[in-house]
Amino acid sequence: MERRRELLNKAMAEFLELPGDLVLDLPKITVVGRNELYLENHRGIIEYALNRLRINLSRGFLEIEGEELQIKTLMPEEMGISGEIHSIRFLD
Repeated sequence: MERRRELLNKAMAEFLELPGDLVLDLPKITVVGRNELYLENHRGIIEYALNRLRINLSRGFLEIEGEELQIKTLMPEEMGISGEIHSIRFLD
């Protein structure tokens, strides 16, 4: 049922030419160099350490690994992270 709803929402977004992150609640990630990351549409923090962050998403979670990672901005659906970023992975 959930998969059917997702397909319908995706078709509507394409038909109406709307951005997927708005209609489908997809995460939007902006990376600036290796030292800044901005994330929209998150669902909270699962794990926070100086070398790893795990962030809950609508589907799965995002894992960010690096050195001296800091959460600079935290709002209900947006966050800003700084530090030396080594990898970004989507996990289910």
